[in-house]
Amino acid sequence: MFGINKKLGFGMMRLPTVNDEMDYEKICEMVDHFLAEGFNYFDTAHGYHGGKSEIAVRECVAKRYPRDSFVLCDKLSVNFFEKQEDIRPLFEKQLELCGVKYFDVYLMHSQTKDIYAKFRRCNAYEEALKLKSEGKFKHFGISFHDTPELLEEILTTYPEIEVVQIQFNYADYDDPSVQSRRCYEVCRKFGKAVFVMEPVKGGSLVKLPDAAKNIFTDGSYASYAIRFGASFEGVEAVLSGMGNIDMVKDNTSYMKDFKPLSEDEFKKVWLVRDMMLNADIIPCTDCRYCVSECPQNISIPDLFACYNGKQRFNDWNPGYYYNHVHTVGKGKASDCIKCGGCEAICPQHLKITELLETVAKTFEG
Repeated sequence: MFGINKKLGFGMMRLPTVNDEMDYEKICEMVDHFLAEGFNYFDTAHGYHGGKSEIAVRECVAKRYPRDSFVLCDKLSVNFFEKQEDIRPLFEKQLELCGVKYFDVYLMHSQTKDIYAKFRRCNAYEEALKLKSEGKFKHFGISFHDTPELLEEILTTYPEIEVVQIQFNYADYDDPSVQSRRCYEVCRKFGKAVFVMEPVKGGSLVKLPDAAKNIFTDGSYASYAIRFGASFEGVEAVLSGMGNIDMVKDNTSYMKDFKPLSEDEFKKVWLVRDMMLNADIIPCTDCRYCVSECPQNISIPDLFACYNGKQRFNDWNPGYYYNHVHTVGKGKASDCIKCGGCEAICPQHLKITELLETVAKTFEG
């Protein structure tokens, strides 16, 4: 339906950089291997890498390969328009930055209750559907971070939606805040195709407790997480935000001739999931939306990662990174003024201000 050759998608949100600039040589190497292995789906957004991801698509994909050899998804993100009239110029700019004349898939990005309300006020869905009718993109959808009830409302209001991109992984499958399973079930109820994002939960599912080595014995941690998402009916693509050539080679090796998880492999996944649920960690996915909202310049995901590392491994390393890397020239957890801007935009609905208090107690005494 979407022209996607295989179920693995290349998420272009964690690309390699050098001195804060895109490392085109490494990205081209990654793209070349991905395409050579028979994969063709790329996913970007206007805000990824501070606006540089779309340019990387142009320089590393669009300029180097025929347009019909790859499938490209871009998104309409809430921070880049204030009224309906802003949307068309933004869309045209996205085409220009990506170096293409059309998108294969265009998503209403990161829909939550508040973001969806703004999209409604600005007639964003209607404007996007006009662009689709003009052949500017082929398939219309949403990416979603909220309750199954809101998802059902959106799919009822806009039956034109063809695909829903949801956060779906074994850690979040029955999580009461993310509700991956229930959101997936809503998609199936409405007959919508599913794209999976955060299959490794922002890297959390490749940083498992040591005991997981005795369970996942015949594949990488990432392979279990990505194959988990791809094993469900109706899933057209599982996105991986690949940051180096080793990740590309690993992911393509087991997804090239994809086989769904066996019954025994599912049992292993649930064992590891239960092991993680017993660990006191913060379920941050490192999307970094909160960072732009923090007036204290606190690198919130990095501080949460330090805390999680401390809980899992209890060694010196997290404290070192907390004090000497992630708070140098930036705010500490104790600098939080509880303005709530971070919590309003967090897709995981984390109680960030309370969690920062816990982080401060852990690392600042």
